[in-house]
Amino acid sequence: MSPTAIALILVAAVAHASWNLFSKQASVTGAVSFIWLVSTAATVLYAPVIAIAVIVTRPHLTVLSWAFMAGTGVLQGGYFLFLQSGYRLGDLSLVYPIGRGTGALLAALAGIVILGERPGAVAIAGIACIVAGIIVIGLPDRAGGARPATAGTAGHTANAGATANAGATANAGATANPGATANPGATANAGATRTAGVTAIPRTAEACGTARRAPSAVRATAFALLTGTFIASYTLWDKYAVGTLRTPPLLQGYAAFPIMALLFAPQVRRAGERTARVWRDFRPQVLGAAVLAPFAYILVLIALSFTAVAAVAPAREVSVLFGVLLGRRLLGEGNLPRRLAAAAAIVAGIVAIAIG
Repeated sequence: MSPTAIALILVAAVAHASWNLFSKQASVTGAVSFIWLVSTAATVLYAPVIAIAVIVTRPHLTVLSWAFMAGTGVLQGGYFLFLQSGYRLGDLSLVYPIGRGTGALLAALAGIVILGERPGAVAIAGIACIVAGIIVIGLPDRAGGARPATAGTAGHTANAGATANAGATANAGATANPGATANPGATANAGATRTAGVTAIPRTAEACGTARRAPSAVRATAFALLTGTFIASYTLWDKYAVGTLRTPPLLQGYAAFPIMALLFAPQVRRAGERTARVWRDFRPQVLGAAVLAPFAYILVLIALSFTAVAAVAPAREVSVLFGVLLGRRLLGEGNLPRRLAAAAAIVAGIVAIAIG
């Protein structure tokens, strides 16, 4: 792989991990409204650049070129939809690496089976590393994980402190009122009841939280795997468009966004006030994703125009390391050692495939 392709892919990786952070932050709003806003904003923001490029280069587009530009919008619409659904249920550092790793794996396998690309032993070992990394990162969390327990512990500590202060106040009152001192056992029992209540709450909350997290993590993993399937699909689709049909990468990368805006418009119309609320509450995330998502993918398509898909598709997934670190640093997600080790295995597999 040439130094130019490596530079394009690394810049794209940073941009890609960043806009996925924005998507995760906005995932509580529901998928459709956010996707439509990002698609519409990207369509508007990049329209002047596209217009200038078309005027200057005067690309020759066939009917098949237009069909492939429309098709990438449909495939990426599915990709965004499953990605946002996964982020609503699971961590960035869980969904992002699984989705990207699965996409890289399937794209590399399809490059071998469909496009006739022949990897060596090193690349095959890389595929095995990616599979292992996806399995490890998808393992269920242990009960009472660091992140949920930390959040709950602070609140329960505060409650315990408040109870202790209340008890102290009650004792002070007892001193002031000798009559109340006549039944110290009652006071002690009341305090014991309060203390037992405070002690029981964290255990109950933790148990309930663990029960809720387990099915959510499984569903998030399923959405991540489906996301990876769409990643592999549109990667191969767009590789054919820019490599065989000679569609300019800028146009192929841009085309998905107006198509997605049209596809999701009926649902957004029915959503009504929700879309306005997403724009009001998550405007920085919408605009950040609208700028970085097309930018990252256009860089990848430029690399695909002169580099084999079995090298580009896996190499771009170095972004999984950035995603895991962003999830821990900015979102407070747990299981960093295991997830970072699994992400490193995925990246090692990516490098092996690129070399092999």
